[in-house]
Amino acid sequence: MTIDASTLQLGKASELPRSPEEARLDRVPNPHAGTDYLARFTCPEFTSICPVTGQPDFGILVIDYLPGDWLVESKSLKLYLGAFRNHGAFHEDCTVGIGKTLVELLAPKWFRIGGYWYPRGGIPIDVFFQTGEPPKGLWLPDQGVAPYRGR
Repeated sequence: MTIDASTLQLGKASELPRSPEEARLDRVPNPHAGTDYLARFTCPEFTSICPVTGQPDFGILVIDYLPGDWLVESKSLKLYLGAFRNHGAFHEDCTVGIGKTLVELLAPKWFRIGGYWYPRGGIPIDVFFQTGEPPKGLWLPDQGVAPYRGR
């Protein structure tokens, strides 16, 4: 497969989308589609807006996936995740929605996302979504975010 770079956001000036719905995720062919390996993206400063109070919410997202034929292009992922900073949604909706969107785009062999949210009302809310059991033999490191203790 060849990449038509003219269709990607990569290498071009790009404004932050106003909402996740306006964002465009790009995918590129996986040059190692026949090899099982784990790809990880960590977003340590993820933000969204509480849909009730309008106050900002902060969290750490860790995205792990075993690619199939496609990889998510990292600049488009950064812009997509950044578009949530003015988006009103509960933690569960953000985390699971991002997961489902990436699964639909990439059709990975396996996928998981961990949303580690800072406390809202004194209670941290951590949200996890995955597409099934990880494949046998896949090296799956811990997501590296400690249980809440004043993160």
